[in-house]
Amino acid sequence: MSTNPAPASLSALVDTIFAYHGQLASSVPGYERREGQQQMAAAVAALIENGGTLLAEAGTGTGKTLAYLVPAILGRQRLLISTGTKNLQEQIFFKDVPALREALGVPFTATLMKGRANYLCLHRWQIYRDSVEGNATTGGRLIDSGDHVLLPVIDEWLQRTETGDRAELADLPEDLPAWREISAEASSCLGSECPRHADCFVTLMRQRAAESDVVIVNHHLLCADAAVRHSAYGEVIPASPVLVIDEAHQLEDVATQYFGVAVSNFRIDDLVRDTLRLLAGRPAAASDGPTAADGAHFTPAQINRISQAAAWLTDCARTFFDGIGQGRTPAASETRARYTSETMAPHAEAGMDLAGALDRLEAAVTPAAAPPEASPDFEDEAVAAIRRRAVEIGQDLRRLMRADDPDFVFFLEARGRGVVLRAAPINVAHIVRDTLLDRFRSVLLTSATLAVDRSFEYIRRRLGVQRPQELQVASEFDYATQALLYLPRRMPPPKAPGFASAAAREAIEILTRSRGRAFVLFTSYAVLRTVEPLLRMALPYPLLVQGTAPRSRLLEEFRRTPSAVLLGTSSFWQGVDVAGDALSCVIVDKLPFASPGDPVTAARIDAIRTAGGDAFAEYQVPLAILTLQQGLGRLIRHRTDRGVLAILDPRVRTMGYGRRFLASLPPAPVTHELHAIERFFNVD
Repeated sequence: MSTNPAPASLSALVDTIFAYHGQLASSVPGYERREGQQQMAAAVAALIENGGTLLAEAGTGTGKTLAYLVPAILGRQRLLISTGTKNLQEQIFFKDVPALREALGVPFTATLMKGRANYLCLHRWQIYRDSVEGNATTGGRLIDSGDHVLLPVIDEWLQRTETGDRAELADLPEDLPAWREISAEASSCLGSECPRHADCFVTLMRQRAAESDVVIVNHHLLCADAAVRHSAYGEVIPASPVLVIDEAHQLEDVATQYFGVAVSNFRIDDLVRDTLRLLAGRPAAASDGPTAADGAHFTPAQINRISQAAAWLTDCARTFFDGIGQGRTPAASETRARYTSETMAPHAEAGMDLAGALDRLEAAVTPAAAPPEASPDFEDEAVAAIRRRAVEIGQDLRRLMRADDPDFVFFLEARGRGVVLRAAPINVAHIVRDTLLDRFRSVLLTSATLAVDRSFEYIRRRLGVQRPQELQVASEFDYATQALLYLPRRMPPPKAPGFASAAAREAIEILTRSRGRAFVLFTSYAVLRTVEPLLRMALPYPLLVQGTAPRSRLLEEFRRTPSAVLLGTSSFWQGVDVAGDALSCVIVDKLPFASPGDPVTAARIDAIRTAGGDAFAEYQVPLAILTLQQGLGRLIRHRTDRGVLAILDPRVRTMGYGRRFLASLPPAPVTHELHAIERFFNVD
């Protein structure tokens, strides 16, 4: 695109494209002109022409994707799009981009980029395959029958895939343990020294992206790339003058994760596993000279030292993580607990032992001998990667043990078999501004939910956005006829002992009238677990429950199962799209306030209070409003959709701040009567 001259007036061209009889209307099947979409497209065109930052809230049904894609493509500038979910990434790449390529008649190229862990590593796959066929072990894990089933599936896929993206393997379980051992994750990458570097799927993806006009990433990769740049290790995503951050309401959470530090038992396990694989892949050299011709070799004495160092590291890690994880909740749940250097003191000795074990492993692999005829500066990349990882983990561990950075909150996280020490930035505003927003000439941040109390102040403050242009576009949907908001008259307070059972009774009444076809969204697993058996006993409808299967599988089953009811927590509040009658009701148990006991939330509350602010009004309520809007936004996804929104939390009616929540909801009629729900559905 960049080789063609830009139009004299991009704004004028965009206006004609979106006109009643413009190219979109004549070329895109089912296209309907929408006033809000054209308004947003005009604002994006001006942004691309003049530069700057635009905050744009576009209500559900606006068609915001086309509103920013069209002016960006016609503007003849490379465009980087970051989305909150892989689903939206794929929709843009597989649906919107081909449609616009045909409709606009403008030749342009596009590349879809995901995080490295989504792609198969050809080198690691071959090592893994050899291990399975030899009935050996992989990093200390015994080969099981499931691994043998995996071989022909991936071998057949490799004959036809051009991307190596695991998403092409629809039947591959999301939580397949073996994928961790064969994916192209960064920590185990050999870089240009890898024997498969030339045909590496990640290498090819980056090459395509470097030559593309439109690059589509997600927030996780965007922040990972920014963190890499921030650490002076290079870049992943090619430079671009225009950045679109779609689903921008999710950016703060993702940035908090990627600009933090974490050391887990899994990270140590992976290092030990790859160290043992390195030894297994290198035949022992005689003590009096080298025998390996294609890489560094180890003498029997070195192999013994490295094996002992790996075993010692495993023992120290087990002692340390078992110690800090004592007293945590059952394996099926998650705990997050804040800590300080003082509260970590009882584990300091075990932590220093673990750091020392990492140093010992790094020292053990360092004296690897060069192959014959190697240059004086030869370095075996596989050996260097092990050494580098040991050093980085040791540095991160020592920082986490000190816990002395006032700009970070330090906490322990435990989930299942995983135990993690984390440090997260309390305020990411300056990080997002410096590492992301300021790198681009034109930046659009957009979502269906950005404004609170009709103001962008909250999102501006949280993301460090300075002097933006602002635009709010109302939804195209007719909520007065398409939706009904139900607020029960009598519900106990959420902290009352009888709340969960009362919520179950209300849900049963609502679901009976909606004939299932519903999401029931919870703010905690505790209430979900109490409500589930009560619904199961009382309702004749199929019940799907988060945690019983991967999210994608639950959603697919929900879509194809008549009258299904899905019970979910946080991961189902956003990024889920079910159009049509399959989803006709969304029930929310409580206003989704972030738990003040959560370490990151607590630290942010403390920081606002220390600065003299009102943390509840400035942070907790706005964040909960945006979350509620996302949850209820699952319901009406199309002009023909109809459904009931139900909020069981009485605080939306009884507390002063409840008015802020009600004002943020779609303009649907409000009822307190169950028979109104019955009438609404009987209209069908």
